[in-house]
Amino acid sequence: EEVFPERFREEHGLWPLQRALTEIHFPADKPSLESARRRFVYQELFILQLALALRKQVQETRQKAAPLLATAKIDARVRRLFPFTFTAAQEQAIREVAADLNRSRPMNRLLQGDVGSGKTVVAVYAILLAVAHGYQAALMAPTEVLARQHARTLGELLAQSQVRTGLLTGGMPARERQQTLDRLRGGELDVLIGTQAIISGGVQFAKLALVVIDEQHKFGVRQRATLRQAGVQPHYLVMTATPIPRTVAMTQYGDLDVTTIRESPPGRQNLYTYLPSLEQRPQWWEFVRKKLREGRQAYVVAPLVEETEAWESANLNATFEELANGELADFRLGMVHGRMSASEKEAAMTAFHLGETQVLAATSVVEVGVDVPNATLMTILGAERFGLSQLHQLRGRIHRGAHPGYCCLFADPKNDEAKARLEAVAASTDGFELAEKDFELRGPGDLLGTRQHGLPPLRIADLRRDRRLVEEARRAAQAFVAADPGLAQGAHGLLRRMVLARYGKALELGDVG
Repeated sequence: EEVFPERFREEHGLWPLQRALTEIHFPADKPSLESARRRFVYQELFILQLALALRKQVQETRQKAAPLLATAKIDARVRRLFPFTFTAAQEQAIREVAADLNRSRPMNRLLQGDVGSGKTVVAVYAILLAVAHGYQAALMAPTEVLARQHARTLGELLAQSQVRTGLLTGGMPARERQQTLDRLRGGELDVLIGTQAIISGGVQFAKLALVVIDEQHKFGVRQRATLRQAGVQPHYLVMTATPIPRTVAMTQYGDLDVTTIRESPPGRQNLYTYLPSLEQRPQWWEFVRKKLREGRQAYVVAPLVEETEAWESANLNATFEELANGELADFRLGMVHGRMSASEKEAAMTAFHLGETQVLAATSVVEVGVDVPNATLMTILGAERFGLSQLHQLRGRIHRGAHPGYCCLFADPKNDEAKARLEAVAASTDGFELAEKDFELRGPGDLLGTRQHGLPPLRIADLRRDRRLVEEARRAAQAFVAADPGLAQGAHGLLRRMVLARYGKALELGDVG
């Protein structure tokens, strides 16, 4: 069935459906094939953008949230807790977030900034604003290591305040978990920090007003929605240190307002990345030993925990043995990976944090948010096994203190794409530039992790090839929904049905239905 009104097709240069259908299968010539394909690509992108525009409209018109005004008094009280002044980019981000929080509709904002650009400051400001008004806030992180680190950071920052924080992770002892849940339900906790355990059964907030989600791409649309409560909705702030290509932001995050922090805090040290040949590797280990003797610490990252038959690649167990008996025999080594128990991981991270171990051998569990300012060296083994943004995330761990960071990629790329990826990481430290490069190299499929995100995959549109059509369809869809909220007009019935059939479930558009 033709879903577009004739006038709309004429305005946007779209072929009628029957003609496009015939020509895409039996094209008369190349231009006919292009016009037919354009019709289907446009329709697919337009339906997605309509769904996102409708979701945003539902959020803005039918959902109520607690308005949280940043009065001069609250603002001064919050700022006093930070031992530094905010950067201009942080100030701008705080203004945007505070303006959203002051409304009686839920904020839905994505805060993106490169590794170490100071996003946490903005999140903590928002959390303290909620607490100042007598409400609770939740901070959700994708891994236990990161959740514990956030708890530590907040604990230090709020030591001089009356704010009560609690931690909730999957690996907690049952008794401790129950105590936390009881305090939360009774309103004796202001801020709950945790992993996905926060959205599991039995978690009840007394007065939840704000949810902050760190590393948004690790959580799907549905997981974001789970924390909604009956009646009043919490405000949402989602953060990512993996800058998102513009086209992806318009599709996967199209229902969110976007704030971007482009500058780094003052005093950030340089970061150097090397891609050595086999012959140069001994020199690198010599350099690592020299820096360790000077008092620095180092990460060694491997893609696998143990050897597998399918992959001939560096694995952590073998690497640890080799380093402990070889290149780094004179130093204290620790190890951390995803298969260890929560207490083992915590013990390994704490020992490294306190400087009791000088070298931490790890898998990519240290990719997100781990903050040890004295660790300035990173060796990544089997670097061709990691994605571009993952490599950038990993090396973001090593220039967080007073000394420059040095990262070395040991790799054996088997194809041109892997080689291009490694060269791009060595050549640039700008996460935004690398995100666009990654998008060009890999394509959107695995970059978006659509299954994880909860949206159905695109069937004919290609976000790389069809960038301009994404923007065109987005503008048209937003104008469409503004002119006909809820697509209630009779002529738009078929469009509305198609939107609900394809995206109704994933985007929770039941209200529209």
